[in-house]
Amino acid sequence: MEQILSLVLPSTVQTLQMVFFSTVFALLVGFPLGVLLSITNPYGITPKPVFNLILSRIIDVFRSFPFVILMIVLLPFTRFVLGTSIGTTATIIPLSIAAAPFVARITETALNEVDPGMIQAARAMGSTNWQIIYKVLIPEALPSVVSGITLTVITLVSYSAMAGTLGGGGLGDLAIRYGYQRFRTGVMVVSVIVIIIMVALIQLVGTKIANKMMSKR
Repeated sequence: MEQILSLVLPSTVQTLQMVFFSTVFALLVGFPLGVLLSITNPYGITPKPVFNLILSRIIDVFRSFPFVILMIVLLPFTRFVLGTSIGTTATIIPLSIAAAPFVARITETALNEVDPGMIQAARAMGSTNWQIIYKVLIPEALPSVVSGITLTVITLVSYSAMAGTLGGGGLGDLAIRYGYQRFRTGVMVVSVIVIIIMVALIQLVGTKIANKMMSKR
């Protein structure tokens, strides 16, 4: 058991690194895109139908790629940026690109659900579009955004496990190389259990944060 733990612990850290940094980068890209999608749709505060349609289609293209295929397609780009296409750090790039469209759509949906009456009231008080975005839309949508991001992080955990099939490191790589291919069932079982616990904790924390935000509204 001690030998199994010595393998599982470093792989768990690698998975956490992949998920954390890819979530951060996906938020930095996806959240602004989601805001743009919401405010430029035909019923948004600054309607730009053509721009919205083009941006929406681009996001849909990236969102429709199966992760394993996306990771293969991005191998040259990852190698160009980092000098390598394998390992924990290299996996962060395709994970971020895969998650950003989901974050964009989650953000867009949450912002679109904000009561139009609140926007009208803000306009009546002389608020600018920018003030409406950061004082009305974003604060009101945050609980839904957090819930959606929680699901995105959980999806990234499963994606990081898939990345193990292409040398991405982490628990998926451990379960496949040491557990499945070397017939070490104990390693595979412990890896799966750790992933399950990780997902449960992420869901618990995400739900608590969302509920806390909801209670303060």
